[in-house]
Formats: sequence, C-alpha cells, structure tokens
Amino acid sequence: MTSKDKYQPVLDLGESLGIKNGEVTEADGVLKVKGEAKTPYEKNILWDKIKEIGGDSPSDIKANITVADTSVFHRHTVKSGETLGKIAKQYYGNASKYQDIFKANSDILKNPDLIHPGQELIIPNI
Repeated sequence: MTSKDKYQPVLDLGESLGIKNGEVTEADGVLKVKGEAKTPYEKNILWDKIKEIGGDSPSDIKANITVADTSVFHRHTVKSGETLGKIAKQYYGNASKYQDIFKANSDILKNPDLIHPGQELIIPNI
C-alpha cells in the first residue's frame, strides 16, 4: 500500500472541504500534501484525520495546510433542529460555550434560544 492509498481519506476530506491550491506528491514513501483551508476548524479536522490514520507523529506524511481566514474559527450555516448549545458542542466540545457564539453574532441574534435554518453564524476563536 502506498502512502497515497493509506491517506486517501485525508485527500477525500480535503476535496469535500474545498481545500484551495491543493498539491499532492509522493516520494520515498512520504506523501506531501499542501493546501489552504478556509478556517482553522477545517485545518483541525484535516489534522485529526491525518492523526487518526497515521498516529500522533506520522513519518509517512508531511502536510503544509495554511488558513485563509484566521479572524474566525469557522462559519456555520444553521440546520433544522440545531441549537447554539449543539453547535458549541460540535466546535468546542462544550455546549456551555454557546454564549461565545451568541455574543459573536449579536448583530443577527437577539435571543440565544432563537436561531433559524439558513443563518450563517460566526464561530469565534476562543
């Protein structure tokens, strides 16, 4: 199995995220991946996938993933049934961080219990 085969799920994830300026090369059993994620969150989930496959310090992949927008952690489009608590749990692992999301979106949200499908929320760096 080549490194590219081994890390194909990372490449597929990068494609589904719309990673820009992507380059993939392989030499001497090491896969070199380069590209630009939209947000720090997308960069993190790519690294999580790399570590899931290769461990915490894989030697068969070198990744240079930059971030286009570091002013926010991510931008999230609300889906039906979501709450700020569920969204906070997804991005921060802690539902009580919903207040940080509410504060970052006070221009469009007046009540943390009222969000609507289709709203684009800023998920702030905290």
